[in-house]
Amino acid sequence: MTSASPEGEPHQDVTLRQILDYDEDGVLRLHVAPRGQDVAVRGVIIGEEDAARSHDGRIVLATGLASDEAAAERVREVAASGAVAVVLRGVDGAPPAPGIVEAARESGIAVLVRAGWADWADTVELLRSASAFAAVGTGHRSAGDIAGGGLAVLAAEAARYCRASITVEDTQFRVLAHSATGPDADPMRRSTILGGKVPDWRVTELRRAGLLRALWTSRDVIHRPADDTGPERLVVAIRSGGEILGSIWAAADGRSFSADAPEALRRAAEVAAPYLLQHRLRVSSNRRREEHAVRGLLSGDGDRRTHVWALGLTPEEPCAVLVAESGNSAAPFPERTFQALALQAQAHRPTARYLRESHRLTVLLPVPDADERDVAQLARDLASLAAAMPDAPDVWVGAGPVVTSPLDAVASCEEARLVVRALREREARAPRTPDGPSERAAARYAAPGDLRQSVAVLRILDAIRPLWERAGGPVHDMVLADLATGGELVRSLAAYLDAAGDIPRAAQRLVLHPNTLRYRLKRVRERFGIDLDDPDTRLIVTLAVRLAEPGGLPPARGF
Repeated sequence: MTSASPEGEPHQDVTLRQILDYDEDGVLRLHVAPRGQDVAVRGVIIGEEDAARSHDGRIVLATGLASDEAAAERVREVAASGAVAVVLRGVDGAPPAPGIVEAARESGIAVLVRAGWADWADTVELLRSASAFAAVGTGHRSAGDIAGGGLAVLAAEAARYCRASITVEDTQFRVLAHSATGPDADPMRRSTILGGKVPDWRVTELRRAGLLRALWTSRDVIHRPADDTGPERLVVAIRSGGEILGSIWAAADGRSFSADAPEALRRAAEVAAPYLLQHRLRVSSNRRREEHAVRGLLSGDGDRRTHVWALGLTPEEPCAVLVAESGNSAAPFPERTFQALALQAQAHRPTARYLRESHRLTVLLPVPDADERDVAQLARDLASLAAAMPDAPDVWVGAGPVVTSPLDAVASCEEARLVVRALREREARAPRTPDGPSERAAARYAAPGDLRQSVAVLRILDAIRPLWERAGGPVHDMVLADLATGGELVRSLAAYLDAAGDIPRAAQRLVLHPNTLRYRLKRVRERFGIDLDDPDTRLIVTLAVRLAEPGGLPPARGF
């Protein structure tokens, strides 16, 4: 039976049981189904959207709920509107609260929980592809032959109907399935199958010839005559609604296509759509599950042993964490920079796992020999790569120490982030030359142990920051008043203390005349009553100006 989807396209009804059977990756977990699992699902409604639209026979994704009480109330509301199931956000595998289950049983509605690693986009994709999958095997004899067999069976059956060699590819021209390759197969087909992807030069050639534009914009089977580069070919795009998912290519390979090859290829593309949706969902689910596991290990959240096994690692495997961070936290990394750094990490060790954030890439690196030189090498490579990319922002790379197990990765991650902070502060506080900071200060990476003292200072500053923020006194008042007007005195004090009281050297760093610096220090004494000759006062001032410069205030210029 078909019905209208929320987008107005034909929609194949699917049962709750079929959805759960299709959900091989565990996006959803069923907790209660008072009416059983064979209820028909006619579509999906997200959150509170289109409240006036009928919920009859639909699954509702209950987004944005603030409490268990709100969730229970939402369950009752959507059940009263005719919904057959509601999906709630999962938290660390915990079951729904008893009140929610009771509301579901009373209302006769199924309750499912979304896996903690998944998101609502995964859920929508699952429901969409499960519905498409339910339609496979209807309408054409070739579809019936293929249904349930997967892309390998689809390629083999399409080859039989078309009398051709078949490859099924995604939108990146990666080979997802192919039929048997005979002795007459052309070199391009062999190269594509062996490499798992159409060669880049070939894709460029097809794009220049206009074939790809025709493929992505047409719903017809496209014919490509035989030429010097290969035999006669037919190609058709695989679509779901208006979305392109991939393509099917048929090569004649020394024989003629069957008379109904174009129609058979068109039907094969229709049947392939839910399989490609499933493939995309699996890839997305695997990546999201991996990100969830890496994030859990780096933050110490959740069941760390489960996270370790989800990443294909073992609890006995030494590892270290590296952090590559942009100098501008308000601007995200360019996509190209992220991809290049991630590929470099996985080229260094294929078992490396990474977590992307807007301005940071964090790498969990297995170190089988527990050799910190291995970690230092990757830190150096990442920093060099970022520096060589013309569109990349300033990037600092910090490496944490090797720990004996991924279960302890949070400690290595914490230190790697402190190393990045230390690198950035050292550059910001360094004396300036006409060409910028000194070579030592401009280093953009550090290996484990390179900055132990700087990291120790940052730990102390972080520990005393809450106490300082509650403190009072002349030093505290001076820092707050000066920062409110630009921080001139704080910068001057920082340079003076860093130079161990050497006024000419401090003035040179600030690009000031020494007498200008002497005048500023006199203002500190006279206006705020701060005696820099007193050791205790000098210690408090040292801590205060460091706390006032979390990322290093830029040096002032002028006389």
